[in-house]
Amino acid sequence: MSHKSYQSNPDDRSDNVEKLQDMIENTLENIDESEAAMALLTEEEKQMIKQKNENRRTSIDVMRSEIKDEEAARKNGYTK
Repeated sequence: MSHKSYQSNPDDRSDNVEKLQDMIENTLENIDESEAAMALLTEEEKQMIKQKNENRRTSIDVMRSEIKDEEAARKNGYTK
């Protein structure tokens, strides 16, 4: 029975800032689209959308914080 040698992939963080920025942009688009559709919804559905958009805004805040961390790590050469 042969044993395969597995190598882990190095943690490539070089494009994390760009990925996070894309995620923020997509999330903002989702907020805009859902708010535009609210005219056609029931009150219950509107409340669900409002809550979901609040959650999205919280996620955006977290992603912006991660961007700051990633930019700092990038400046420091990703060393620990």
